Amino acid sequence: MGNSTSSAMSKEILEDLKLSTKFTEVEICQWYENFQKQCPTGRITPEEFEQIYTRFFPESDAKSYARHVFRSFDTNDDGTLDFKEYIIALHLTSTGKTTRKLEWAFSLFDVDKNGYINKTEVAEICQAIFKLIPKEEVSKLPSDENTPEKRANKLWSFFKKKDNERLAEGEFISGVTENENAMRLIHYEPIAK
Repeated sequence: MGNSTSSAMSKEILEDLKLSTKFTEVEICQWYENFQKQCPTGRITPEEFEQIYTRFFPESDAKSYARHVFRSFDTNDDGTLDFKEYIIALHLTSTGKTTRKLEWAFSLFDVDKNGYINKTEVAEICQAIFKLIPKEEVSKLPSDENTPEKRANKLWSFFKKKDNERLAEGEFISGVTENENAMRLIHYEPIAK
């Protein structure tokens, strides 16, 4: 390649990202160049991540959801995202395989990072998801999911668990995979205008 941005990124990271994402070397180098401009320290803080996320949901309160997404991508728990964590996050949420996306969704819902999800954590994430939904869209939701509590109860019911039980990753993935409504409830996609 020869340009300075690609040489600034280690070949090891570049090769690793080419293997673990669907991005090409050119795309990764372009992402890296933009990342360096936006984050000269080489790291994204939770506050910077919230600002980025807020741009995607300008008519919503995206901060609490962004904090949960950030936590799920901060794989080394250092309180920042480096370029590799950022690109893997981007890949998982945009082009990743369904199973990988569901593994990520599990980590999103596993708020306390103990390897299980409980109903309280589902309610917490549903609350954050709900804040992403513009008010005019909330009124169009089915009556059994038009509040964060109802959404959490509906989602939890798909797993056939009691309120005090917990859910392992495999149970979460199969429960969501086997039910189209569960898949829809674990995230929010804006209605195309």
